[in-house]
Parts: sequence; structure tokens; C-alpha cells
Amino acid sequence: MCKGLVSLPACCLERAKELKARLGILLQKPICTLSCCKIGKNKPTLEECLKWKESFERLLSSRYGLCAFTAFLVSEFSEENIAFYFACEDYRRTKCPTKLLTKAQKIYSEFISSEAPREVNIDHETRDITKANLMNPSPSCFDQAQHRIYMLMAKDCYPRFLHSPVYRDLLCQAKPSTKLTNLPHLVKKV
Repeated sequence: MCKGLVSLPACCLERAKELKARLGILLQKPICTLSCCKIGKNKPTLEECLKWKESFERLLSSRYGLCAFTAFLVSEFSEENIAFYFACEDYRRTKCPTKLLTKAQKIYSEFISSEAPREVNIDHETRDITKANLMNPSPSCFDQAQHRIYMLMAKDCYPRFLHSPVYRDLLCQAKPSTKLTNLPHLVKKV
């Protein structure tokens, strides 16, 4: 660490850590950019975009929905939530017990630790339980933290996404499927 930084107040050091983490994200390849939702024939249909309003789960289960939602989170500087959620999904599918410890430590140091570069917003109790779970890694050791982040996204980020310019632009650019073309009254409601 640079000697000049040591003499700075703790709040300045915390802000510097936060800025470093955010700038580091920009230097990495993004998980998904909105442009992946707009490439030629691969645009989502209007019908698919409208289904995302039905539930958060339906949004996440759609390749384009996930892409658009991730792009929205990037624009709000909260992409660590979706990255953590899918890191946990990947971890849960790990079959090899020796890989569980390595993956668990990586997820903890990247998302859970108070020094994590992409720290997710969870309460201290959940953080402590997760840390204790790492003593004996199992496929379920991140379940409580993952659930908290899922609920945060479902109750906070998802409603904001549905009212965002990102989602509205996708609705405007989406082409109606052949089913919706024959039902103009549905298209007008958008």
C-alpha cells in the first residue's frame, strides 16, 4: 500500500476501495451487455418480453431476460447480485467434494467477505452463518445468502427493471411473434 494512503481517514479508504471495485468491474468482460439482446434475428419477441412481467423467475429463465436484467444491474452498479446468485447456482451443481472448498473460498472472498471486491448486501447474521458453513463446505452452504440476494433482486431490482428505459426500449424494439401479430389489441396495451 502507498504510504500516502495510510494517513487518510478510514472513510476515504473505504470510498477508494469501493471505487476500485467498481472500476475493476468495468475493466473485466461484462457477463452480458444489452447489445446481446438486439443482435439480428436473435432479438426477443414482444411476447417473450411481456412474459417477463409475469414473474421474476420467468425473467431469469429467459436467456434474453437474464441478459437485459444483467445489463440493467450493470447500469445501476449492482451487478454483483446476479453474479453472486449464479456463482451459487454453479457451486451447488459441483459434484467433486475437493472442488467445493476451493469454489466456496472463491465465492466468499469475492462476494461475502467484508473486504470482497464485489461485496453483496447481506446482514451480519447471514454473513456469519455463511462463514461458519465454510468450515464444512456442502452444496447448500450459501443457500441462506443466495436466498437473501434473490429476494433483494425480486423485491427491489426487478420492479425497477420493469419500469426502466432498458425494458421499455426492448418492448419497443421487439418484434411481435406471429401469434401477437394476429392479436393487435394485445400489442396496443404495451
